[in-house]
Amino acid sequence: MNDNNRKRYALIGAGNRARMYLYCLADRYKDSAELVAMCDPNPARLDYYNDVLVKEHNYDAVPTYDICDFDKMVTETKADVVIVTTIDRVHHEYIARAMDLGCDAITEKPMTIDDKKCRVIFDAIERTGKNLRVAFNYRWAPGPSTLYKALRDGVIGDIVHVHLEYLLNTQHGADYFRRWHREKDQSGGLMVHKSTHHFDLVNWLINAVPETVFGMGKLAFYGRQNAEKRGIEIKYDRYTGNDTKDDPFAYDLSSTDRMRRMYLEAEQHDGYIRDRNVFGENITIEDTMSVLVRYRTGAVLNYSLNAYLPREGYHLSINGTKGRVEYQEAHEAHIIGGTSEKKGGEDLKWETSLRVLPLFDAPYNIPIPKAKGSHGGADPLMQDQIFLPNAAPDALRRDAGHEQGAASILIGVAANKSFASGGTIQISDLCPQLDGATHLSDLA
Repeated sequence: MNDNNRKRYALIGAGNRARMYLYCLADRYKDSAELVAMCDPNPARLDYYNDVLVKEHNYDAVPTYDICDFDKMVTETKADVVIVTTIDRVHHEYIARAMDLGCDAITEKPMTIDDKKCRVIFDAIERTGKNLRVAFNYRWAPGPSTLYKALRDGVIGDIVHVHLEYLLNTQHGADYFRRWHREKDQSGGLMVHKSTHHFDLVNWLINAVPETVFGMGKLAFYGRQNAEKRGIEIKYDRYTGNDTKDDPFAYDLSSTDRMRRMYLEAEQHDGYIRDRNVFGENITIEDTMSVLVRYRTGAVLNYSLNAYLPREGYHLSINGTKGRVEYQEAHEAHIIGGTSEKKGGEDLKWETSLRVLPLFDAPYNIPIPKAKGSHGGADPLMQDQIFLPNAAPDALRRDAGHEQGAASILIGVAANKSFASGGTIQISDLCPQLDGATHLSDLA
């Protein structure tokens, strides 16, 4: 695997998200791309991924590095691109350092978790001239892509108002409260870590840059205080190894080989506990959130996210001068929860519908094509665009760079600030670099 014609990729952060990049590099793109190294503070997770690459993907084991040897990894392996799938709060560090070492970067969402870290990334790009790609796979799913085309063709005229309600169920939503995401200084809270997907989706669909944000949020369901209010007895700090047969929120890390090796057996190296009680202490994120966003085009977004509901999916309505579109997705299971392994990596169920309601005319449905692959078929399309050499520019503008990444996370950052202050937050105060752009397509 020393073909100089192949682009060389190194990955930092060997958690769950790494799978989306490692396995496709070892399979579909091995003729044009080369995985040259992995880096993580936990050797057990690095060993696990190398075992899977060798045994299940017939790919040679790659060199592994401790996180403190990041510079050494990049220079020794002569990497061209660094893929960042670390914990969210350090995305900016490795994006900037990769660029200073001469690499382009690909980062998992969110790009970073606050405005200060966002400026670090902007400064690195200005200093080095390197490129950052933010992996927003929601854009690539067949449903949103079909909706984008309809809006572009003007089916509802000029866009005036958007309503997006996102529902996280007690499998997927609860999982954020078992792991490091429950600490806002690690993840930016669900407003950043999860909602970055949703804010980016709206930004892209309506081709607009956010201007003003106001939000309200609270921890209303999970956490010790809410458990005590409802009379829920907290018997253990974590789930694995305890008698949890009557606990609907329990998650057993020994239930699959992947979770056992990546987390349970890896605890000895870093002490990270992946299955903390959702009603325990030290939860600093919200589970109930509502946000209003005014865009520079004049459109307004009304957004809500709740993380403890009996179903999973979202309802998106967009109102315009010629009518309304209604788009829905319903998910039976989610890839991060681990249950999608039962179908070879594809989600168990992913239902979508798109309906147009014109003013003064009969409503009609727009069919949505089916696609194979995880996240409703979005991941393979995005991966093709990232890893295939000489990929043609995407006609639907689904690629996202650092400015579009910022336009997404800064809505969540502003919402967090609004939660704390009770006031309205201006995006231009957080990121002056976005000033002057009204449409998202004007941003990198």
